[in-house]
Amino acid sequence: MHFVDAKGILTGHGGYFGMNIYRGCTHGCIYCDSRSKCYQFTHPFEDIEVKQNAPVLLEQALKSKRKKCMIGTGAMSDPYMHCEEELQLTMRCLEIIRRYEFGLAIQTKSGRILRDIDLLSEINQSAKCVVQMTLTTYDDDLCKVLEPNVCNTKRRIEVLEEMQKRGIPTIVWLTPILPFINDTEENVTAILNECVRTGVRGIIDFGMGLTLREGDREYYYAALDKYFPGMKQRYIRKYGNAYELPSPNAKELMELLQSICKDNNIMYRPDDCFQFMAELPDKYKQISLFDT
Repeated sequence: MHFVDAKGILTGHGGYFGMNIYRGCTHGCIYCDSRSKCYQFTHPFEDIEVKQNAPVLLEQALKSKRKKCMIGTGAMSDPYMHCEEELQLTMRCLEIIRRYEFGLAIQTKSGRILRDIDLLSEINQSAKCVVQMTLTTYDDDLCKVLEPNVCNTKRRIEVLEEMQKRGIPTIVWLTPILPFINDTEENVTAILNECVRTGVRGIIDFGMGLTLREGDREYYYAALDKYFPGMKQRYIRKYGNAYELPSPNAKELMELLQSICKDNNIMYRPDDCFQFMAELPDKYKQISLFDT
């Protein structure tokens, strides 16, 4: 872990801005796209870059905005990694978002988010809060292999339950679906049933598969050699160096996803989910006389 003073914290335009308080991750997920060389990390991925001035930058940015909007975080680096327990930068940023009555769309795999559930509820009451949780496998033993340094799927489902009790809308990322590993009807059905039970508003999946780029691919294949002997060769034979690796069961699994979502009024088109997370109710978009 190392500390930097960032020049800015928000990226985006219009009605939605994103931020990353941390850069890198300690969850150890074997498939992590953020390891890809295209993101130009200049430090080891597990050596977390901490933007120690993130709360100051965020307050400056929100003070200057004439219209309320949604603030997203967690797309590149989980805001609830182990270091957040001590640093509490995510919590401080949430307090600022609440104070200025902006909306929040936050993505995580960690049960640590429950520490801030009161803050999230207050944001949802004054503006809008959407909690996104990644679920890849219902098998907790497999989860320990795929996502070794983060809480298991059962705990993440408990997070969804607690958010439902507070009336906080949730989105589930059902991705990646790894060919020949978690791409079974049994696994996907079990996760979808929990999504129905916990009242999620939408489920994001990009075609039931995996993407691999330089940097990410090497890390993933090393994990396959360690935990699934012979699997790397199977991937190479089928996919070569392709970027998109759809499951052989993709068609059937997508039909299953769409059927269950339609039957339970759950969004399943990624664009619909992203639009929902980007939209702040009109009553919160008013121009304030006190904004500069």
